[in-house]
Amino acid sequence: MSAHLELIQLSKVFGAGPKAGRKALQQGHSKSELLASSGYVIGVRDVSLRIEPGELFVVMGLSGSGKSTLVRMINRLIEPTTGRVMLDGVDVTAMSTRELVALRRDKMSMVFQSFALLPHLTVIDNVAFGLRVSGVDKKEARRRALEALQLVGIPEVADHRPNQLSGGMQQRAGLARAWVTEPEILLMDEAFSALDPLIRTEMQDALLDLQRTAQRTIVFISHDLAEAVRIADRIAVMAEGEICQVGTPAEIIDNPADEYVRAFFRDFQPGRLYTAGDIARPVDTPPVGEPVSASSLLEDILPRAAASEAPLPVADDDGNIIGSIERTRLLQALAKGRDA
Repeated sequence: MSAHLELIQLSKVFGAGPKAGRKALQQGHSKSELLASSGYVIGVRDVSLRIEPGELFVVMGLSGSGKSTLVRMINRLIEPTTGRVMLDGVDVTAMSTRELVALRRDKMSMVFQSFALLPHLTVIDNVAFGLRVSGVDKKEARRRALEALQLVGIPEVADHRPNQLSGGMQQRAGLARAWVTEPEILLMDEAFSALDPLIRTEMQDALLDLQRTAQRTIVFISHDLAEAVRIADRIAVMAEGEICQVGTPAEIIDNPADEYVRAFFRDFQPGRLYTAGDIARPVDTPPVGEPVSASSLLEDILPRAAASEAPLPVADDDGNIIGSIERTRLLQALAKGRDA
């Protein structure tokens, strides 16, 4: 099956026209060498990715790594210097202006860090804006907008102005506006980065709830390691405009591709990723006591383990005992990860 969204050798050189940019890339200079010799800046270099339908794909890296440039090339807010963006086999980079407008209106939405709500419209009219532009009548657009506000948990502010909302509420409204048009692709450029930690977690929960309700293909840009691990199906790590590694959170943490990736994830706590089921060991005779769920994070079962020296029974979703965890095994896993 072909990928829902595919990026093929995508590159961007800033400060150069298409011809000069392609020539600069062919010379093979590093980012710093090219900047020193010509003043050109490599934003993204030779990125190829396959993103499957319904996948929540996180691109992460430090400031200047090229992650925001990459996501903006997907909908051509930034024009690629070289490469192609394929959506269900259609070349987005070859689309006419009319086709591109239709793509952004009907198939691809974007959520920015800055919310970008229109200050003169109420919240519900902001959410309905894309529907109205698409020709949906006002009554139907407002009905669907209210449903979207209910999905993100803020229907009570429908008739408020954006400046009457907290930052978290504004971001929920921005998410509702992007979601209400039922796009195939949702691009999120550090959408939660400006929020306080508690509100950021709430927004991550809201996004995951929406994704469970009606799966979209989501490309999510983040520099927050904990956020990426918490929400991602897969992660791409970027540095200097290039992809360092692609994999599930566990694959990357267990087997970093190089020292940069290893250092990037060095401070991550395994207890926030691995579950009881990941480290449970089979037993012939299940230990006594109330079992913990196989899907429970290790950090969440630590209090149970601390309160008793007896092994913890681990049960699957059907209540069947699949193994047990001894306290020493749990502590080793918290320190070293699943393969401890």
